[in-house]
Amino acid sequence: MVSIAILVHRHDAFQRLNYWLRAIAESWRDSGIEFRIVYGPQARADADLAILHVDMTTVPDAYLDHASRYPRVINGHVHDISKRRISAQLLRRGDTHDGPVIIKMNRNAGGGPERILAKRALLRAGSFTAFAREVWLMAGHWQRHGSRRAFRNYPIFASVGEVPESVWNDPEMVVERFLPERRGEFYCVRTWLFLGDRDRHAIFFSHEPIVKSANVVDFERLSEVPQELQQLRENLKFEFGKFDYAIVDGRVVLYDANRTPMIGAFPPERYRPIAQSLAGGIKSFL
Repeated sequence: MVSIAILVHRHDAFQRLNYWLRAIAESWRDSGIEFRIVYGPQARADADLAILHVDMTTVPDAYLDHASRYPRVINGHVHDISKRRISAQLLRRGDTHDGPVIIKMNRNAGGGPERILAKRALLRAGSFTAFAREVWLMAGHWQRHGSRRAFRNYPIFASVGEVPESVWNDPEMVVERFLPERRGEFYCVRTWLFLGDRDRHAIFFSHEPIVKSANVVDFERLSEVPQELQQLRENLKFEFGKFDYAIVDGRVVLYDANRTPMIGAFPPERYRPIAQSLAGGIKSFL
């Protein structure tokens, strides 16, 4: 019987959170595939295959070393998903750009996963561990960084000249060219969710410029994945994950690349059939 080790951060709450991988793993049992959640680099489980699912922007070296002990590791080469690593829309101080810009945090999901892990570490230890202290200071303790709190919801400015000086001075924030895809009155975001050779490809519509599952008003299934996006997946060495992107002036604009994607505000009747289909992608690695 095939066995899989899902490698997560020692303070993660994988079984309680709405990760796509959790929903996918639930489908594996029906096909005779066993899986085990492995919490932290000190834990160990014998397995034919491991999936690196550490929900942090940059995977700590201890987890990479741990993953390397398994015969095969999915996403074993996806160490850094920061905006500075994956974005082709970044602007630097002094750059010229004729158009709107958007402010984001360099860390995935605004550094939220790191802050949650740090809080769990603090609650469990009763005091600041080295990990919690580093994240608290580096990823952004919002009560001490009011300027960051003001920018956590992806504000859009009409021009690069309107970007506050505090943004340029903060290494945790980035400035990108705002390149939205429009269809009539709607803003659009395309998502490509994949595991091995299985995928789900769709476009979502919203009245809001920042398209999230909570403000989606409609969607359409898509078939062919652009060759340019497939090449980006290869370049970034993703084997499982979700890419959010747009087509602007005929070119792919990658917004986000996530190796620990969440399901979002979708009901079970919508996401479970997708998870069951994606679960078959594990055969690509066995």
